[in-house]
This record gives sequence, structure tokens and C-alpha cells, in this order.
Amino acid sequence: QVQLQESGPGLVKPSQTLSLTCTVSGGSITTNYYYWSWIRQPPGKGLEWIGYIAYSGSTYYSPSLKSRTSISRDTSKNQFTLQLSSVTPEDTAVYYCARMDESSWFDYWGQGTQVTVSS
Repeated sequence: QVQLQESGPGLVKPSQTLSLTCTVSGGSITTNYYYWSWIRQPPGKGLEWIGYIAYSGSTYYSPSLKSRTSISRDTSKNQFTLQLSSVTPEDTAVYYCARMDESSWFDYWGQGTQVTVSS
């Protein structure tokens, strides 16, 4: 059973960089053909896909967030990390990490972590 767990600060100041880590257990992040994603849900809004890092290490980001997003991984720890720069209060959301398969189906999710952007 694959499990994902988000971790990171719950409060970030405007203009700073948001950094979250997803720790994966029960499966390797290098296993073909899975895509390890970040998704967020702002208050009162729907889910927004941020981007992924693939089993190969390649990355792909939402065009609307691409200029501020970086996703990396540490295979020795079986973790992947989101960095979102120059945050504003509009980046306040519950952030989720999830595994996506080749059919673009998200089959495993973390529980989510609240991140608030405020001074």
C-alpha cells in the first residue's frame, strides 16, 4: 500500500518561497510509469494541479504556475519537494501530493497540508 505524507511550514510570508516535501512509503518514486504530483485547493475553490516529477526525473508544470514552480526529488529518501516562489495570499490553499498513473488517474493521495500566506 502506497502512502504519501506532506510536510512543511503552515505559514509563509508574502514574497517568500513555499517549500513542501512529500515522503512516500510502500513504493519507490522511481518505479515506471508513475508521476508524482502536487495539487492544491484554495479555500472555496476547486482542485488545481501544480505539476509533477516523473519516475524518470523529468518535470512538467502547470503553465499558469510554471514561472514560480520547481519540483525536485531525493531518491535516497524517497521524497519529492515543491518550491513555489514569490508567494502571495492567493497561494493560500491546502496542498496535496499524489501519485498519478499513465492514464492521468490519481490513485494515491496524501492527507493534505494547509499553507497560509500572510504577514
